[in-house]
Amino acid sequence: MLININKGMASGDVVSLKLINGEELVARYDSETEDTIKINKPLCITLNGQGLGMMPWMFLGNSEEVTFKKSHVFAIMPCKKDAAIQYRESTSDIALR
Repeated sequence: MLININKGMASGDVVSLKLINGEELVARYDSETEDTIKINKPLCITLNGQGLGMMPWMFLGNSEEVTFKKSHVFAIMPCKKDAAIQYRESTSDIALR
């Protein structure tokens, strides 16, 4: 079951997705249709010695754009502010702090 609280999400917003296999991704929201969700530059959440971290979701993928079937996404929501800042810094050359 997909829980979509897409109230006010716009293209380019940083979102958190929980996939049905348990993975959590942080990405830029692009768009969605009745059956799909399109995101850009997905990073997966990992645990490391300092706590939570972000790393590439696919190391050898040839595209920054990913389209998921909604049936593979458990939930999508806006990302927490601190995580969104860290994500933007990780995926661009701009320091936001």
